[in-house]
Amino acid sequence: MEVYFDERFNDYVYSAGVPEWEVKEVEAKDDYKLLITFVTGEKKLFDFKPLLDQVYYKELKDNEELFKKATVGGDTVVWNDEIDIAPEYLYEKGVLVE
Repeated sequence: MEVYFDERFNDYVYSAGVPEWEVKEVEAKDDYKLLITFVTGEKKLFDFKPLLDQVYYKELKDNEELFKKATVGGDTVVWNDEIDIAPEYLYEKGVLVE
């Protein structure tokens, strides 16, 4: 068991460790792809196009400039206060690069 200070909660947290799927960095690429670096150091390329027909991601489909504003929020990729994606899904479906 690990104990560390989490600034997001301004408190000490007890943990079995950091999940491997926690997103450390993200870079939006052309053609609705994300280059994601996870806390393990692994880099994966995630093709977002298959998700664009879902109602939840309609705003991204209609606005590629918004898609390119992808950033890390908490432990995952976010675009605004309403649009994000599960980090474990990104990890599972992303293709390992490098």
